[in-house]
Amino acid sequence: MIAVLEACIFATVMGGFFGIILKKNLMMKILSMDVMSTGVISCYVLVASHRGLFTPILGSGAGIELGADSGAYADPVPQAVILTAIVIGFSIQALMLVGVMKLSRDNPTLEISEIEKSNTP
Repeated sequence: MIAVLEACIFATVMGGFFGIILKKNLMMKILSMDVMSTGVISCYVLVASHRGLFTPILGSGAGIELGADSGAYADPVPQAVILTAIVIGFSIQALMLVGVMKLSRDNPTLEISEIEKSNTP
């Protein structure tokens, strides 16, 4: 099961990477970057949950029960760091979209080759 998830995450990251390299439209590059960052975030979440899939939340009891399940919890620290990465990625994507909107006011197309031709002195 984990190998299938790792393969899907790897395919997502590589799909986004090749989209950034091969696409010529700026909107498609931004979308590819978002797909790639989603794959990277999924990879970190998968690594953080390698010991278990349950969150370490204490129940209504006063202490922690030390049973067989005491180590089968997901590590919450990497997941908290990834939450910050999601917010930063969203702000970077919004900033790139604003830049593309400003660029589209001056150029009729968002193709990189056409923009380079029109702005070359």
